Amino acid sequence: MIDARPSARPDEASPPPTDADQRGPGLAVTAILAAALIWSSSYAVTKVALAEIPPMTIGALRFVLAAVILGVVAHASQDRRRLPSRRQKLFIGLAGMLGITAYFAVENAGVDLATAADATLIVASYPIITLVLELLLGRARFSPVRLTGMLVAVAGVWLVVQGQPDDAGNDRLWGNLLLLAGGVVWAFYNLVAPRDTSGASPVVVTYYQTLAGAGGFVLLSLTETERWSVPSGGNLLRIGFLATFCSVAGFLLYNYGLRHLEPSVAVNLLNVVPVAGLGWAALLAGETLGLPQILGGTVVIIGVALGIHRPTTKDGQS
Repeated sequence: MIDARPSARPDEASPPPTDADQRGPGLAVTAILAAALIWSSSYAVTKVALAEIPPMTIGALRFVLAAVILGVVAHASQDRRRLPSRRQKLFIGLAGMLGITAYFAVENAGVDLATAADATLIVASYPIITLVLELLLGRARFSPVRLTGMLVAVAGVWLVVQGQPDDAGNDRLWGNLLLLAGGVVWAFYNLVAPRDTSGASPVVVTYYQTLAGAGGFVLLSLTETERWSVPSGGNLLRIGFLATFCSVAGFLLYNYGLRHLEPSVAVNLLNVVPVAGLGWAALLAGETLGLPQILGGTVVIIGVALGIHRPTTKDGQS
């Protein structure tokens, strides 16, 4: 298999193992779950803002602001001492175009056409899409336990979304196809992003990813100029929340976890998003949770736990 990583220059030695590398996957799992908790609130916030701001413009505003925040942090900290080379910046930017511009553009368009239940179920299939790509590219070993865990998590998500209102129109099929395409894009992002060889910190890497993703969204937003208007104060606050928490904090945590976990494992952990979303609905909106939702949330957690399983080789190594 051809190695897609950019070759390191002679003066670029591999960074020494950090303390985090010695702690095993526990801290990485915690980081991914924290990102999932943050991202679980983004759908409701985006849905409200879509009533006034078109989807690509929301992406442009969100990620431009996030890039500014990350740029200030990255250039004001000691992270400046280890910046990626120009070639490495291009590679990181490619990952940003995949994981930010391409993915969120396709997802926003799909969610706009499909039902919320469809979107949740299809997103729950992303770990399986990622695992299939890993297997095809020789990046993972087949694990019946892990695959079972992913399927169990999908079943749990199905239980969670039962009883949700069906608010789709005639474009539901196209929305579902777009969401499936989003799963392929997200899988490629999870395979490409960990192959960065710059040794830069998650802050620096996330900054250059976000900068590239924001640039792509700015170009896409130019197709919506006829729908532009001055956002309300409430929507400006929503954009600020999406940029600060869902983009900056969420991607920092996710990129950190992705460095220490196999992509399919990291994506499987995101199945807690619909469960956490129900928790936010109960906490912030006073909605009640029924038995199917509680049972489904429990099944999702079991499936996610199985999905973390790492197959062992004959010599006992995982």
